[in-house]
Amino acid sequence: MEKENTVVLPGIKRTGLAQTMMQKGREWAAARRFIQVILAKKWTFLLVGVAFLLGRAVILESLMPFAIAYFAVIYFMRRDIYPWVAVSLVAGSWLAADPAPMWIAMEIAVLFLFLKGLEAYERAELSSAPILVFASTLLVQMFSVFIGDELSWYNFMLVVVEAALGFVLTLVFIQAIPVLTMTKKSASLKNEEIICLMILLASVMTGAVGWVFYGLSAEHVMSRYMLLLFALAGGAPLGASVGVVAGLILSLADFGAVVQMSLLAFAGLLAGLLRDGGKMAAAFGMLLGTSILSIYVGSQADVMSSTWESVAAATLLMLTPRSMIRTISRYVPGTNEHAKSQHDYAKRVREVTADRVSQYSEVFQQLSRSFGQLNNSVTTINKEEEISHFMNAVAERSCSSCHRQNACWEDKFFHTYKMMTDMMTVVEEKRVPSGKEIPKAWSAHCVKSSQVLVDMSQQYELYQNNMHWKKQIYDSRQLVADQLQGVSQVMEDLAKEIKREGQTLHLQEEQIREAVEGLGLSVQGIDIVSLEEGNVDIEVYHSFGQGYDECRKIIAPLLSDILGEHIAVKSEFPPTRSGEPTLVAFGSAKQYGVETGIAGAAKGGDLLSGDSFSMVELGNGKFAVAISDGMGNGERARQESSAALSILQQLLQSGMDEKLAVKSVNSVLLLRSSDEVFATVDLAIVDLYTAQTTFMKIGSTPSFIKRGNEVIPITANNLPIGILQDIDVDFVSMQMQSGDTLVMMSDGIYDAPGLAVNKELWMKRIINELETEDPQEMADALLEKVVRHHNGEIIDDMTVVVARIDKHLPEWASFRFPGVTRMERPRTVS
Repeated sequence: MEKENTVVLPGIKRTGLAQTMMQKGREWAAARRFIQVILAKKWTFLLVGVAFLLGRAVILESLMPFAIAYFAVIYFMRRDIYPWVAVSLVAGSWLAADPAPMWIAMEIAVLFLFLKGLEAYERAELSSAPILVFASTLLVQMFSVFIGDELSWYNFMLVVVEAALGFVLTLVFIQAIPVLTMTKKSASLKNEEIICLMILLASVMTGAVGWVFYGLSAEHVMSRYMLLLFALAGGAPLGASVGVVAGLILSLADFGAVVQMSLLAFAGLLAGLLRDGGKMAAAFGMLLGTSILSIYVGSQADVMSSTWESVAAATLLMLTPRSMIRTISRYVPGTNEHAKSQHDYAKRVREVTADRVSQYSEVFQQLSRSFGQLNNSVTTINKEEEISHFMNAVAERSCSSCHRQNACWEDKFFHTYKMMTDMMTVVEEKRVPSGKEIPKAWSAHCVKSSQVLVDMSQQYELYQNNMHWKKQIYDSRQLVADQLQGVSQVMEDLAKEIKREGQTLHLQEEQIREAVEGLGLSVQGIDIVSLEEGNVDIEVYHSFGQGYDECRKIIAPLLSDILGEHIAVKSEFPPTRSGEPTLVAFGSAKQYGVETGIAGAAKGGDLLSGDSFSMVELGNGKFAVAISDGMGNGERARQESSAALSILQQLLQSGMDEKLAVKSVNSVLLLRSSDEVFATVDLAIVDLYTAQTTFMKIGSTPSFIKRGNEVIPITANNLPIGILQDIDVDFVSMQMQSGDTLVMMSDGIYDAPGLAVNKELWMKRIINELETEDPQEMADALLEKVVRHHNGEIIDDMTVVVARIDKHLPEWASFRFPGVTRMERPRTVS
């Protein structure tokens, strides 16, 4: 008895059962790998199968233009499988109703030679494929006519028609094959691409003409299944279109099936109309449409055959996964699935962008912390370290060559240390005595006391220079840290804004659409960007007639009722081309409005003043009014003041913190010139939603608020910007009221009464005596009073800005729409 050869591992004995299980496992693994290979090659098998059916397809009884057109497109798009496609095309033509494998093979061969010739000259491109197909078909078919038994104009005409069809089909397949294999990159299909896909599928079904299974025509079942698939995915328009295209091509392949065009079109329309009911409803609509027309145009046997073909197509539809239908719907414009996929794509883009911006913000935050840690590590050298520094430096230069070094620093260390400390104090206080004024205690103890004082003075000067540059480095690092922190904050705010805009607001958009259409207005689209209270942003697309202004008079008041706050039209963008809708942007109406006036004069009546002013809306519901006074007069002063305001305005509009923005402007003015140039800044930022106003003064004169018969001064004491690295920024916050008037001025106005007069009281009296409330008239009157006070002489640059704050009520805000449901706002992203 032979001994079984087994391998025994420690603790494990392989039995016959174990070997059987391992063998089964290897078989399953091999089968799984085979299935994976098949799935990886699924598009290859699909394209080769399509080639077989297109090779078999015949239209108008003798024309076969599909094969060469398909081969040309595959040659450019899938170079790896074109030999298999060529073989499949020839095999399909061999099994056609009128076999013509030789002519199909000749057409492919001629086209292949053309392509290789162009490749030799590097001119083979996909755009040249239709011309090459036309030429190849024309040559081969002309040759077949000339060697045939009969020459006639009809045969020549058929040759030209077949070549032209090959040209057109090549263009169709170029569009359709990427869609069929799902290699097209765009998220939606054009109508032309959808039609080309229908033509390709109908052409494939033409290759199944003549196949009958249990009395059911294969092309009829396939065409109705395709009709159901597209009707369920795209609705009635797409279903009817598929029916027309499929019926037309099938009727060209079989003259007895001309009725299929009207039958499929009507069935596709009914199936699409009932798509909301699901697969069963769509299948019922198709069955109803085919049955009605079959009764009118066919016999009883034809009706039963058509019914069973419809039942077979409906059965295939029931077996089709819902995911496949949703995939088709995502590519069809106008469907809910397509709109949802577009929203999902935009949401993903927003999320990715917001995450990336947040990462950049964190990078800047980390850089800011790094610079801050460097500055924190640079601590001020304490007194003991200073003394130690001087002692070592002076002892190295003065005492190292002295014969009494050991006596002073070893025997009398404490006495020597005290004397050196006293000398150090004298040097710091800059009262170094001359040779005869040196204290006797110093001279008695140290034979080089005068030399020690000289060395100590030199070392102290070096120390001061060193500390000065260390301070410069420290200030520069602190500025960089602050600016990086500001940039980080701006980017973090941007990330939050992007995330907030990415919220799904389909229900709110639909609620607004129903409310607008309930008033008899039809809008083409509504996009909600933001529903945050006080920062609403809604875009509406419409095509109303010109001159009616429905948006301001109807839609804005309606949105106000729905959202519970005043909504106004922010901007309107007319269409650039005819047929396009008009875009209207609605947003939260400001609760307060600012009306401004400005008056000014240059010193001595010159044209160029050293004062600059700015009045700008910052874009975040805030309005800024600013005055800057440059040092001196003329062009140089104008440059400094205008530069300060321009940079400050841009930083504020970008969302940077006010204090950090002012510090950045100060640093720019310090670094841009080595001359002593500076500028004052007087800034007021008004919140148009609450009227809360923040005043920021840097070296500027007081501002005044006129409230009825009361005049309230706003003052601060600090230096202008551009003088010191570290400046004090005084912030004064004040709640303004409707009807308040803010008066801001340069020193040319404020200093007009002279030194002997209380300027603040004098200015309060002048402002209180103004009889007008119009901002421009107030500015002109105030400037005129100051000029008259100096008997018409303009002794300095003068600028006065007046801003009046009033409660703002949008036009047509009094309109109300009873029965409107208040919208529930989504929670904002924190």
